[in-house]
Amino acid sequence: MARKYNPPISYRLREIPVKHITVWRDAQARKLDREGIAELAKSIKNEGLQNPPMVQSNGKNSYLLMSGQRRMAALKRLGAKKIPVLLLTNSTKYDLDDAKAASVVENLHRNKMNTKDMTAACVFLSESVGKSKAAKSLGISSQTLRKYLGFAAVPDKLKQFVPKELSRDDCVKLYRAVPNVTKAIKVAEKAIPLDQKLRKEYLKALTRSPKSSHLKLFKKAKAGLLQQRVTILLNKGNARKLHRLAMKKDMESAEMADVILANYLKKR
Repeated sequence: MARKYNPPISYRLREIPVKHITVWRDAQARKLDREGIAELAKSIKNEGLQNPPMVQSNGKNSYLLMSGQRRMAALKRLGAKKIPVLLLTNSTKYDLDDAKAASVVENLHRNKMNTKDMTAACVFLSESVGKSKAAKSLGISSQTLRKYLGFAAVPDKLKQFVPKELSRDDCVKLYRAVPNVTKAIKVAEKAIPLDQKLRKEYLKALTRSPKSSHLKLFKKAKAGLLQQRVTILLNKGNARKLHRLAMKKDMESAEMADVILANYLKKR
């Protein structure tokens, strides 16, 4: 079961050397708010530190920062060699993945969560702890998370194909299926020459089988153009089951229905 990020915690106030505090390499979430360090330092100097950074032990003379990177930066700016911290006890310390998620959520709730910040947080958390835990830690549905992980999350090297050669939707589907940018560019170069309808089927096949060769995807795309569209009316219970299965596979319900029906027909 995924851990919630607002558990009752216990800690003790300590003063430790700044050089012993580590911010993990991929704590890029902190780029959401790096401005105002000078103003914060001035405030701390005049009024004192009201809320010390939170850390947890990461070995002998080593501490991992949980929250308060801006406060720590402000204290460094003031020339502090040792700083007061809230040291989490062993009974309530986070594992690393949960710590990353917790620090991002803390950073977001401290600031106004505009679309750009929320998108950056969704991307960071999805890459760090997975999509399911990212959605739960941010308090949003998996479907909402996918929307935030849309075109805004696509790397610039792929965005260059939009809108002349690929639509925004095509670009998003491509990146979701092939998150490796170099490989995604190679796939794009093969998909772009296809006409619009065939390209749509090609990307649909890619979503289902991202490791398939270009030839296999092309054959599936051509076969897809010949497929008949069938409307199936589900009762509420089966509709909910289909939705849950689709969420687990990170697919749309219609795509999940296609997969289920295809697998069923193969066995007949």
